[in-house]
Amino acid sequence: MTAGETSTGGGTTAGGAGAGGGGGTATATPVLSAREISKRYGAVQALDGVSLDLAEGEVVALVGDNGAGKSTLVKAISGVISPDTGGLAFDGRPVRIARPHDAQAMGISTVYQDLALCENLDVVANLFLGSERNRWGLLRPLRMERATRDLLASLDVRIRDIHAPVAALSGGQRQSVAITRALIGEPRVVLLDEPTAALGVEQTAQVLDLIRRLRDRGLAVMVISHNLADVRAVSDRIVVLRLGRNAGDFRTADTSQEAVVAAITGARA
Repeated sequence: MTAGETSTGGGTTAGGAGAGGGGGTATATPVLSAREISKRYGAVQALDGVSLDLAEGEVVALVGDNGAGKSTLVKAISGVISPDTGGLAFDGRPVRIARPHDAQAMGISTVYQDLALCENLDVVANLFLGSERNRWGLLRPLRMERATRDLLASLDVRIRDIHAPVAALSGGQRQSVAITRALIGEPRVVLLDEPTAALGVEQTAQVLDLIRRLRDRGLAVMVISHNLADVRAVSDRIVVLRLGRNAGDFRTADTSQEAVVAAITGARA
């Protein structure tokens, strides 16, 4: 256990201010809590009593080696799978999330690594796909276009032609569209799965700036990433999973990269 850490029921937690300049406080009621989540697939124990808190206005990075249980935890929170044991709480109240629609209705939005964009459709159509604005059964394209421009501008996302097919956009712009789409339902929690994977330096910087703006809007943001440089640049806390268990919970500003790597590899066990 490194200096500044204290033991908790879900691993370890470190005190101090977040590196990103925002971040929830330890005394505030988390907007989302996962408690003792376990999930087994046959002989494989994917999660074993994992706990996690997300506070409004905070970016939490979820890190760990392949097979650590990161994606399984996100699926449990977003309603893709049901945990075998453990539970979730929203604003301190126990909740049951049995399917993705339950999570979305509650205010939890997830952006997966494959983005799930329709490349033949334009930005407006992708943002409102499945949530089209209509009245008396008729689509209202001008209203959707105006809402698209307003939302992109509020996030400082620069796309020259919002009527261009998504296939014509850069990787960073596509990721920005996927994240922006996650805000259509005005969620309070946003889960991002490897948002900077396969992006260049400039595009990565754009996405990290967008994540900071989500935090500045008061959202609770969880980012899954293997890139510790990106993690340290944008997160307030770093939560480490190892072999399906909590291995550490660090305040980014007070923690060295070596300490995080040690928690990931088990070197400090």
